[in-house]
Amino acid sequence: MIDGLIGVLAAIVGYVGRFGADTLPAGASVASLWIALVLPAVWVMAMVVARTYEQRFLWVGPEEFRRVFGAAVGLLATVATVSWAFKLEVARGLIVLALPLATLLTLLHRYAERTWLHRRRNDGRFQQTMVIVGHRSGVQALHEQIRRSAYHGYQVVGVCLPPDEYGGPVTTFDGLPVLGDLESVADVVLAHEIDAVAVLPSRELEGPALRKLGWALEKTEAELLLAPAVTEIVGPRVNIRPLCGLPLLHMERPELRGVRRLTKETLDRSLAVAGLFLLTPALLVIALAVRLSSRGPVFFRQERVGRDGRRFHMLKFRSMVDGASSMATLVAENDGNGVLFKLHEDPRVTPVGKVLRRYSLDELPQLFNVVRGEMSLVGPRPPLPSEVEQYGEDMHRRFLVKPGLTGLWQVSGRSNLSWDDSVRIDVRYVENWSLAFDFMILWKTLGAVFRGSGAY
Repeated sequence: MIDGLIGVLAAIVGYVGRFGADTLPAGASVASLWIALVLPAVWVMAMVVARTYEQRFLWVGPEEFRRVFGAAVGLLATVATVSWAFKLEVARGLIVLALPLATLLTLLHRYAERTWLHRRRNDGRFQQTMVIVGHRSGVQALHEQIRRSAYHGYQVVGVCLPPDEYGGPVTTFDGLPVLGDLESVADVVLAHEIDAVAVLPSRELEGPALRKLGWALEKTEAELLLAPAVTEIVGPRVNIRPLCGLPLLHMERPELRGVRRLTKETLDRSLAVAGLFLLTPALLVIALAVRLSSRGPVFFRQERVGRDGRRFHMLKFRSMVDGASSMATLVAENDGNGVLFKLHEDPRVTPVGKVLRRYSLDELPQLFNVVRGEMSLVGPRPPLPSEVEQYGEDMHRRFLVKPGLTGLWQVSGRSNLSWDDSVRIDVRYVENWSLAFDFMILWKTLGAVFRGSGAY
């Protein structure tokens, strides 16, 4: 419905833009008029062909936007080719104005619709019921992730455990009722009208058993979701390849060197230089506010650990009183996650510093670190040497890339995250790095900064 209206508006703008608001198509091509008339229907059909209305692509993840953009590019190429082949010169206004406008409006509409829906879901509305099937350890981890990402719209109402972990008719695990064992999943779905079944990897549900479960769920309205063993490896690194007649998941090596790294570093430094140029007035105002509000230097320099374990001095606007790092008596009041030291109400933070931290303005001088090649715009959080001493093997993966001014840690809750979540998020970024991933994080950073969640 909305896409059709967008097509109508884009057709009007393209048609008027081609002929002029006061000029009727008396001498205009009939073909161009027909293109304007059928454009709304063609635009909707392009969205249908690109499968942008399928529920699995709607409202979560970048795939919906990629499909809309792909449909627009395909339609633009088709119209341009037909116009060139049949010499429909008067159709250029539709190409130049109508299709780009329809693409922009469609993307904006879907983004607004997604934002509205996510807010409603966070309030507990428009939820789909889900049952998690698997062993206790996996169930607990998946339940925590779903609970943390309420905007996906899934409400876990129970679990089904293997026979050796199923303790009776009705028990609870992780605050959820145990509704049955692995043999009774289909019956549980029917009895409780479940919308989705999430199956975790387990030896009890391999091969024939999993196929039988899929066949049984075909008689219900529930969708079957399978959690692969490589849950933190996503996107282009995982491909299905046939081998000996079997569809196997092939996991590519992470692309951390070569042309893609050179491209990332070039973009980082170019955008950082542009950012420093554009933000010069704001940087001067902040520097003046810091200097006049309390004694001490404008900048705070702190040793951090970067790529390959090399140490560098990270720059920030000073947000605490001078000499705050030597006040060790506050360690016992740590509100952090056990490794990171944080305080919700830190007495060392100055009044100006509270504002800077609230909107992450104290981080802006790190653009100089990006220009010097010590940091990236997007990457893992730059750790302190004392934190690195407590790292396990997994966390050393983060040293394969440069730390970032922003990253998944920034857009996923910052200081509100547990240490295990921080580890998982940093490793996930390293394993799945791509330029598209970086741009997505940069876009989400704007929302995280304005919300200020976890910033203290």
